Amino acid sequence: MTVALILLCAIVGVGLALYIHHRLTAPEPGREEDAASATDDDAGEECCGMHITCERDSLLASVSENIEYYDDEELDRFRGRGADAYSDVEEDEFRDILLTLRPDDIAGWARSIQLRGIELPSAIREELLMIVAEARAMKSVS
Repeated sequence: MTVALILLCAIVGVGLALYIHHRLTAPEPGREEDAASATDDDAGEECCGMHITCERDSLLASVSENIEYYDDEELDRFRGRGADAYSDVEEDEFRDILLTLRPDDIAGWARSIQLRGIELPSAIREELLMIVAEARAMKSVS
């Protein structure tokens, strides 16, 4: 009986120590910071960049209400159009803009597009997420 009591106390003690360690070292939800994140530095809350859901949320969330244009005012004509309603020529127009952006501007451009009510073509959206994931991977290696 004494052995069982000692084992129980040891297990509770280890559990308590692990709990305290977790509470002291775990980041608060939504406050993970990653220097390689492609979100605005001014936002204060950044995505860890390790999960595709996190990338989608950080890129497409309305972090700022200010709409910034990236010499792409002509895309405003696509406001309200569905992701699958674009022709190949129109997709290429989005692709050309995406591929000519500076790497630091890609996340801001994605937020700007969303704030303007423009839904990216499905293929372009996937390319955008791949570019951001690759940029984050490269920065985390450096």
